Amino acid sequence: MLSIVIPTYNEEEYLPFLLRSIQGQTYKDYEVIVADSPNTTDKTREIAASFGARVVEGGMVADGRNNGAAAAKGENLLFLDADVVLPDPWFLQMTVAEFEKRAFGAATCQVVPLSDKKIDKVMHEAFNYFMFVTQEAVPHAPGFCIFARKAVHDKIGGFDAEIKLAEDHDYVNRIGKVAKFGLLKTYKIPVSVRRFDRDGRLNIAVKYLLCELHLLTKGKVKSDIFKYSFGYGEAKEEKEKTSIRS
Repeated sequence: MLSIVIPTYNEEEYLPFLLRSIQGQTYKDYEVIVADSPNTTDKTREIAASFGARVVEGGMVADGRNNGAAAAKGENLLFLDADVVLPDPWFLQMTVAEFEKRAFGAATCQVVPLSDKKIDKVMHEAFNYFMFVTQEAVPHAPGFCIFARKAVHDKIGGFDAEIKLAEDHDYVNRIGKVAKFGLLKTYKIPVSVRRFDRDGRLNIAVKYLLCELHLLTKGKVKSDIFKYSFGYGEAKEEKEKTSIRS
């Protein structure tokens, strides 16, 4: 069985698209676990339950993934974020088969933006190339799409909840030391560019470049120097307050 784990915080807008794309898969040997933040104020939990997902207590993104994995019944895990969409009905069938055939301990897909903007396509292709060239020496993977063996996840102790940024890269890097990591070739995973729209493309590019330099020179990012925020509820509420004040 494949256990699909989705950490959430105020995701009523995006979650239905992902859950609908999961329901339409030809591969049916799966369960869906939504690990929702206790701070959620919208209908995320009700929506998850209406699609037959199991809801467990979440928290910050690493805690949500770990709590979801702890509740998982499957021997394989797939961590997704609420703002991705599975590209077609054969996605799970083909990626799970490739994951098994290539005997990975963890793997990810290359990414494609849900955007027609050229700059978004260029930035995502640059990230794909970066993942490709570093996959053996220093594995990288976006947290919004990571396959992992549950036994391997448990062996390394899951995601490091003390890390403030790039906990996903740290996770697959540690897995790469005890098992095989690689990029799946079957599909790319479509992902929203809402963080680009919210934080700015240049700001995000600079942030992740500085993060890589920090990892190389000082190690894991365990302080909030890069001001990472999980979820979009706070940003949405602040936008509404600003609109009311103006």
